[in-house]
Amino acid sequence: MAITKLTKATIEKALFTGKDYELRDTITPGFLCKVTAGGRKVFMLQYRTNWGERRKPAIGRFGELTVEQARSIAQDWLADVRRGNDPSAAKLAARQAPTVKELCSQFIEEYSMPRNKPRTVETYRWYIEHRIIPELGRMKVPDITRTQITEFMRHMSRTPVTANRTLSCVRKMFNLAEMWGYRPDGSNPCRHVPKFPEKGRTRYITDEELGRIYAYLDRADVEGLEHPLLTLAIRLQFEFAARMSEIRLLEWAWVDFENRRVVWPDSKTGNISKPMSQEAYRLLSNAFRIEDSPYVCPSIFDGSIAMPEGTYVNGWKRILERAKVLHVGTHGIRHRAATDIANSGVSVKIGMALTAHKTAVMFMRYVHAEDDPVRAAAEKVASRRKDTIGSNVPLDDPGPVTVEQGVAEQTRTSLGNYRPFRHRKSPSRAVPPGTKRVSA
Repeated sequence: MAITKLTKATIEKALFTGKDYELRDTITPGFLCKVTAGGRKVFMLQYRTNWGERRKPAIGRFGELTVEQARSIAQDWLADVRRGNDPSAAKLAARQAPTVKELCSQFIEEYSMPRNKPRTVETYRWYIEHRIIPELGRMKVPDITRTQITEFMRHMSRTPVTANRTLSCVRKMFNLAEMWGYRPDGSNPCRHVPKFPEKGRTRYITDEELGRIYAYLDRADVEGLEHPLLTLAIRLQFEFAARMSEIRLLEWAWVDFENRRVVWPDSKTGNISKPMSQEAYRLLSNAFRIEDSPYVCPSIFDGSIAMPEGTYVNGWKRILERAKVLHVGTHGIRHRAATDIANSGVSVKIGMALTAHKTAVMFMRYVHAEDDPVRAAAEKVASRRKDTIGSNVPLDDPGPVTVEQGVAEQTRTSLGNYRPFRHRKSPSRAVPPGTKRVSA
């Protein structure tokens, strides 16, 4: 080990001896150049942390860095050490930081699978495999910036709904990355990244269309135009304001006729319980049953399984076509039912219980404003305003105000023939500052 002032000439003259040795700098404490047995010359910094541990991280190779550049980095590192930091540990942590692909695997295994429904887990997997990994998979988690997330979203601009769902997935993963120590708190790169506007909206089933749908359902039950299990499923979804999956998977064991209540032990929002209306009680009591089937609406050809989603969706489309109603998804049934609940005058809390929504905001998203109630409300507001205006008129109305003699004369404005200010010639009006009145 030699102690000398490290300069370009000093390091260039350092000879290879077949074994490692060090040249230590006399200007910056701990700064040195290590000459390896293989002939490499590497700048390093030796220091002791505040808790007494020795460190000797490499700064860079001679030739890649000049002596002055390496010394400047060493001085910055020493300043960090005095502030209680450990540059060597930070460098090691950056090297060992997981990639986005590794974060995705940890997110699925440690967070999503224990907490989410299997279908949600599969959806997350699709976003990860088809969107996230191809774009960001090789990057280190601490290195991802907001600019990269913005560019990532720009590449998905043609599919705004998928882009928004993918962004939500990435945002959750980076929140967990902060919790797992891969990024500092509050450094989520998805923060302030805007979502795309979503133009798609569930179409509302109008009163006239609802009448045509039920008229066809009644006719189908009488004439056998549709299977009774399908019409039963449609009617039950309207009655319970339920999701399609909740009707398809409904089991007889969950139906309590004595207390007139149906309990779903595991739905999209967890355990839910809903009371039966008189119509729902009638439908379930008189329902067509397949022997030994545990489901209220089983598959038409195999009672041991629930009604397939395709059977339900295709049957609903066929019903709409035969009822001469424009297409609306099966979720439109839930939207219509939620709107009926809201318009019935019950409180939002009761409405949330009937639809099994967890938040009032989500419940109100399902409520559509119908034209007739909105028009009636507008008329009510206008009538109230008219009453208010009428009530403020003085009881002793003095009639029209007349101009006293000698005070002012009638002008074109007072006679209703309005002209802009600059054209008014009445002497009763003040002259604007800095102007001259044009004589009549």
